[in-house]
Amino acid sequence: MRTIDRLLLLIFLSLTLVAGGYPVLAGTATGWRAGVARVVITPEQPMWLAGYAARTHPSEGKLHDLWAKALVLEDADGKKAVLITTDLVGVPLTVSNYIRDRLQARYGLTRAQILLNSSHTHSGPVLQNALSDIYPLDQEQLMRIKAYTEKFQQEVVALVGRALQHLEPVELYSQNGVTRFQVNRRNNAEGTLARLIELKGPNDYAVPVLKVVNGKGELKAIAFGYACHPTVLDLYQWSGDYPGYAQLELEKAHPGVTALFFQGAGADQNPLPRRTIPLAHQYGRELAAAVERVLAEEMRKLSPRLTTAYQEVNLPLTGPPTREELVRLTQEAPYDYMKRWAGRMLQNLDKGEKAPASYPYPLQVWQLGEQTVMSLGGELVVHYANELKRLFGPELFVLGYSNNVMAYIPSATILKEGGYEGATSQMVYGLPGPWGPAVESLILGEMVKLAGQVGVSQLKAEK
Repeated sequence: MRTIDRLLLLIFLSLTLVAGGYPVLAGTATGWRAGVARVVITPEQPMWLAGYAARTHPSEGKLHDLWAKALVLEDADGKKAVLITTDLVGVPLTVSNYIRDRLQARYGLTRAQILLNSSHTHSGPVLQNALSDIYPLDQEQLMRIKAYTEKFQQEVVALVGRALQHLEPVELYSQNGVTRFQVNRRNNAEGTLARLIELKGPNDYAVPVLKVVNGKGELKAIAFGYACHPTVLDLYQWSGDYPGYAQLELEKAHPGVTALFFQGAGADQNPLPRRTIPLAHQYGRELAAAVERVLAEEMRKLSPRLTTAYQEVNLPLTGPPTREELVRLTQEAPYDYMKRWAGRMLQNLDKGEKAPASYPYPLQVWQLGEQTVMSLGGELVVHYANELKRLFGPELFVLGYSNNVMAYIPSATILKEGGYEGATSQMVYGLPGPWGPAVESLILGEMVKLAGQVGVSQLKAEK
């Protein structure tokens, strides 16, 4: 080979980055790339189901499999982000940290680039270090939960690795659809629903949809969401509830496509009426139909630019009740989980342990071309979605139950009103007391700052 030919070859190789089999000239915009992967996470043996304190024994079979799914997106400059969806009631901090730490060590993905969302199905398994005061777990069940949790963590890390290995050129589209089976449970009594002629309370009926189309123009993946508790079913069979059925409907209609469901700000929204398998099917079909309508209409094509930001804000917690109040709760509380919680708080006091004064709460913003995605941790009430859309526009995608589900996240109004979401649900999650009064202002203030980091501005106030 001539000297000049060798020199030209070396220059070409030095300017070329090879990733996933596609040669890309450094600094050249080439469009989006995406990879998807999925894994069954249905427990292989009977375990306690998460979500309902009234259950009395472990699982008995399944209605359909539970899944973890990953969608990796890469922009024209090689910046990546991964959406991980899971058919679980929630991912606690220890599990989330394990997964995100391994993804950073193995693939260089930061917390800002990882969005770990739970559908919040109440027909999935209990994870370790989550909801520990709800269930009367014996040693065998504790060991099964530990083993399942460790396996789940490893499977999710491997899942993202497989998605990264299958990146291919795609086009990305977004749009909001609509469906209306959510009902605000704080403002509408379930027992009187059949007699109501007007539903009250805030809602968010949006169905955010992200469409991924490959280089051949074929549908590759659909990521979609809704803000509503998956509590149609309270049985003893594993299932993804209505989101599971919605994903099955979409994948049946589009063979070879991966459908990923993400939960929105649905902490105070229930699917009503409920409690039967046919209703779970119905709501799944309704949600899938809303997605299909969006897919069939013109969607907004997203430019291949990705920016991500992540922050944890310390939300203040009020202290635990007094010793006298805790002793009374261990004897007189109306539910067993409240008694177990009070007993554990007493044990902590006897050990001299100091209750935490705050909790590190995760906030995240993605800018996918022209589409803004905001994700927040915990069981997020619908007020936050409405407020963020007021600040940043109705096309915003808002996800709750993301990166760490540690408690309900009430609005200032709900916190003042009390009730389950505002006052007592902290016992379910093992926190020492309710949130402090500044919780809403702290969260919204930090979200505004975080949005600014990715170049997202607030809407101008109307005069």
